[in-house]
Amino acid sequence: MNVSFYSKLNQSWFFRYKIYHLPFWFVYHYLWWIVTLGNPVKVFYTIVVLPYALKYGFYVIFQAIAVYFNLYFLIPKYLEQNRFTLYISYLLLTILCTTLCIVGGYYFSAYASGRSIADLFGQSACFNSFLSNALPSTVASTTLAMSIKLTKNWIQASQRQQLLEKEKLETELKFLRNQFNPHFLFNTINSIFFLIHKNPDMASASLAKFSELLRYQLYECNDQQIPLGKEIAYVENFFELEKLRQSSNVVITFNHTPTFTDHLGIAPFILMTFVENAFKHVSRHSTKPNWITIKLELDGQQLDFVIANSASPDAANEVVKYGGIGLTNVQRRLDLLYPGQHELAIHQDPDQFEVKLRLTLTELVQSSTLQIA
Repeated sequence: MNVSFYSKLNQSWFFRYKIYHLPFWFVYHYLWWIVTLGNPVKVFYTIVVLPYALKYGFYVIFQAIAVYFNLYFLIPKYLEQNRFTLYISYLLLTILCTTLCIVGGYYFSAYASGRSIADLFGQSACFNSFLSNALPSTVASTTLAMSIKLTKNWIQASQRQQLLEKEKLETELKFLRNQFNPHFLFNTINSIFFLIHKNPDMASASLAKFSELLRYQLYECNDQQIPLGKEIAYVENFFELEKLRQSSNVVITFNHTPTFTDHLGIAPFILMTFVENAFKHVSRHSTKPNWITIKLELDGQQLDFVIANSASPDAANEVVKYGGIGLTNVQRRLDLLYPGQHELAIHQDPDQFEVKLRLTLTELVQSSTLQIA
């Protein structure tokens, strides 16, 4: 079975119990003393020879204790609680105590080896010289560890924030989609109910088209992106259903470029909302023509969609004023799914209502099935 590299790291005892901290501290102090003494060979000699190794051990052990005390006690209890004065006071006290313990390591090394301080560390060696070595090293190790920890916390917080924003976006999109589907189903069922009394044969044909629309909604539009051809076919099926219901009262024209391909993706129901809105608010004149016109053009990855319908003045004002659930949702979905990649223009005249939408589509990514050994 294929397991990611990071999963293996998390399962390794070396990383699970943070054993990797030990070589980090040894390497850190080795590099610190290289910078201080300027001779890697001499530094290595001071590490492996027993009297000097004891002093080196004091640096490693007590600075590690100070760093972890700061990271896992002082920072959570004081710094993250905005108790800055207490935090700085305890941090300075921790650094001072750690420095004094490390200075004590010099004297302990001399005592354990049975040699004098001057013989072991030189004639100029004294408390002040030991302090001048231990204090900067302690401050540097504490600062470095704090920088690493705070940077790690910042990265994790940023990742959590991005995850929360993504989950919020997905939840909002699902809500908008679920809010639209019942809205459309309600209108369609009302249309079929009307046909049952008016013309049973038409009602039967409408039910067949309606079943195709339901299949699309239930099984083919659950992805964030669907092939453009499926959305066009869905619109055409809806047109056929509405032609049966509208009979000869409304002249319906649907013009589109016949070269649509399925390599481009589009969000489900983006176009359908405008189509449904046009049928809902088309005029019902008895002395003037009632009409709905749709035009679709594709130029590369740019989709131009224009839909217009005849309208009475009162109906047109109602569409602009209230917008309907469908139009409100699709405007929000466009902002979420196509930020900076869409242009939406709604024009109202006393006798006409027109919507122009330009979308920049992306190619669908073909998902491949991964085999697990």
